[in-house]
Amino acid sequence: MVSKLRRFPKLVNKLYRKEFYHQPGTIPGTIFVNADAPPPVIFLMDYDQTNLTRQQIATPEECIPYLDTESVTWVDVQGLGNQDLLQRVGQVFDLHPLVLEDVVNVPERPKIEDYEDQLLIISRMVVPKEKICGFYSEQVSFILAKHYLLTVQEEPEHDCFEGVRARIDKSKGIIRKQGTDYLTYALLDAIIDGFFPVLELYGERIEELEEEVIVKPTQQTLQHIYQIRRELLQLRRAIWPQRDAINALIRDGSDLIGEEVRIYLRDCYDHTVQVMDMVETYRELASGLMDVYLSAVSNKMNEIMKLLTVVSAIFIPLTFVAGIYGMNFNTEKSPYNMPELNWYWGYPVCIAVMAAIAFGLLFFFWRKGWLQNFVPTKRN
Repeated sequence: MVSKLRRFPKLVNKLYRKEFYHQPGTIPGTIFVNADAPPPVIFLMDYDQTNLTRQQIATPEECIPYLDTESVTWVDVQGLGNQDLLQRVGQVFDLHPLVLEDVVNVPERPKIEDYEDQLLIISRMVVPKEKICGFYSEQVSFILAKHYLLTVQEEPEHDCFEGVRARIDKSKGIIRKQGTDYLTYALLDAIIDGFFPVLELYGERIEELEEEVIVKPTQQTLQHIYQIRRELLQLRRAIWPQRDAINALIRDGSDLIGEEVRIYLRDCYDHTVQVMDMVETYRELASGLMDVYLSAVSNKMNEIMKLLTVVSAIFIPLTFVAGIYGMNFNTEKSPYNMPELNWYWGYPVCIAVMAAIAFGLLFFFWRKGWLQNFVPTKRN
């Protein structure tokens, strides 16, 4: 595997993201902005049971009038491509430098950090790609306070929060009656549920590969199996620490998370366990496909060698007969020097004998059952 990864240095950088690791001696709290990151776009939703404000804002300072109200304020920052704006976000929301570092310097391992009046939750979100098997993956950071929730996403194009936004817009369920802790649960639950459509695509792809491996395995089949195993490993790395983080929310508790919301978080934890079970199952199936592929290739090679052996066994006696009659002894010197060369029916008899030998061997191989794998069968 290491040798294969060396062939794809861009893939290695994408997987491990070494360019975002801190250099030794870096000051704690230092943030690094990727030059390719999209510029931030800020959306604000402020709501209670009767009122709703939803708008896109240009600067973080526009959030200040909403932060101390009794209503729930959700500020969603999408994109990490402006260091100055992100630092201003940190000032407006009074974020600890280490919090801002965890939010901006992606990727971070999913975790929970308690900062007295704020709770930091790092999560990993996946969104399925359209028409192909694969997914987009990005970090989502939650900063939970008593009256507001700040979320920071890597990319503005893909997220799985539209269902939560629709519930707030239409006042469906109890979300407009609850506080910021319930909003946090709803978004976390949407992230966990977003793994299921991705895994459904992988389940369908694995079923296709199972038939392909049995019927017609190729080198491309092996590449697809290897790609699926690698991507399932990425899903496992995303969901495993996420389960521990949600469990910490339930077990350790926080003044910002109510007892009622912890009950809902248990259901979210159950979903993470289901996702982990599905990921492990698909990884085992993919590993099994690798073994089946190697067995299928080996069996195919054995069948080819068997066919060549059968063909060789038929032509060896024919070659012997042809070799005997190709020696050209002079029949005038001795009556024992191949007298059949002077027979009237000598050539047809020789051809008939050779055909009889060939068909006789084929009949013998058929009776032994050695030709059954070479006979095409109809597939339903």
